[in-house]
Amino acid sequence: MIRTFIRYLRGYVKIRIQGFSPERFLNMCSYHQIFIWGLSPDGNGYEMFLSITDFRRLKPLVKKTHTKLTVTGRYGFPFFLFRYRKRKLFFAGLFLCIVLLRIYSLFIWDIHFEGNEKWPDETLTEYLYSVGVAPLMLKSEVDCPGIVKNIRKEYNDIVWVSASLDGNRLKIQIKENEDILDEDQENGEEEVSGEERPTDLIASSDGVVTSIVTRSGVPQVHVGDQVKKGDILVLGRVDIVNDSGEVTGYQYQHADADIYADTELAYTDSISRIYQEKVRDGKKKYQPYIRIGNFTISVGSISCNYERSDLAVRERQLKAGENFYLPVSYGLRTVTSYAFEEKTYSDEEVREILSANFRRFCDELEEKGIHIRENSVKIHLYANSAGASGTLYLNERITKEADTEILTIERKETDESVGTDD
Repeated sequence: MIRTFIRYLRGYVKIRIQGFSPERFLNMCSYHQIFIWGLSPDGNGYEMFLSITDFRRLKPLVKKTHTKLTVTGRYGFPFFLFRYRKRKLFFAGLFLCIVLLRIYSLFIWDIHFEGNEKWPDETLTEYLYSVGVAPLMLKSEVDCPGIVKNIRKEYNDIVWVSASLDGNRLKIQIKENEDILDEDQENGEEEVSGEERPTDLIASSDGVVTSIVTRSGVPQVHVGDQVKKGDILVLGRVDIVNDSGEVTGYQYQHADADIYADTELAYTDSISRIYQEKVRDGKKKYQPYIRIGNFTISVGSISCNYERSDLAVRERQLKAGENFYLPVSYGLRTVTSYAFEEKTYSDEEVREILSANFRRFCDELEEKGIHIRENSVKIHLYANSAGASGTLYLNERITKEADTEILTIERKETDESVGTDD
């Protein structure tokens, strides 16, 4: 491919050699290191290709071998320029196109995000715009390390960011923390600045304790204990006693421990056997459009009087090569009419739907670190509905923070009475 392109740039010709001994001509070409290709017999002679430079060296060889040389074809960029040498506007336009492509390559035309689920592209794009990063900016002004630092500073639940230039596209890859849980927000509480507040760990559900790993605080339960929701598991208040064993004060701390217990969770799910299915009636309207930057040029209209319809948009951005994206895209908007038709699920379809819902529910529990030991969920079929119900037997972390009760010790002071004589 590269060799063919180089030949095209330098130009080459196709010639026909005829005479008494064309083989001698070929031997002379080999002796003088004249490269030929595409050699094929043609009647009493041969046809072949060779470069313009080698073609200019053939005159003494033709004269010496008494052969006749005929040019049958001229190919390549030099002949193209010669053929259209009088079309000055064409070459001016070609030169202008090359200059514009070079100018376009200096700018960022698109910002592409990957890996973001919680934060949509529009939100991230608006934030980047607020810090001075937007399409149509010079590539030389793009600070990839600065972009990474700003995004991680603004969004606490984004744990990893990568920013790179891919052609004239700014590519930002994001990894969000899906397991983060802000307990203060969940309980509707605000974080308290300053000194860490003392807390206990209480049971978030009923269960039987299976393991305890305490890092701070005083454990109040042991492995095998039955606990109820709200029971104190680890106390954040430590008694200070004197040599006599009397409590003289308290030391408060933030209780921290991993406590797991066997728990039970009731599961119920139900669906109706009768459902509405979309049925396409074949009525469609199309609207092609072209987008140049922030401007859109469309043809026709997709406004319709369909009772129910769906809108689908397909858009594709133009690019030169693999990574040079142009600020031009084209697409097609399609409006499709549909109606609802009442249908009924079969027994097999109902079982598949309920089973899929249950598997999805179990997967969500596993993602949260909850181990499912066993379950007794069964599917029940009725005339117009169906349901799944039963109990899941789990092993999970049951700790939940709660404020520690602050106690004060009343100090009793003995009063000494002074006696007097009458």
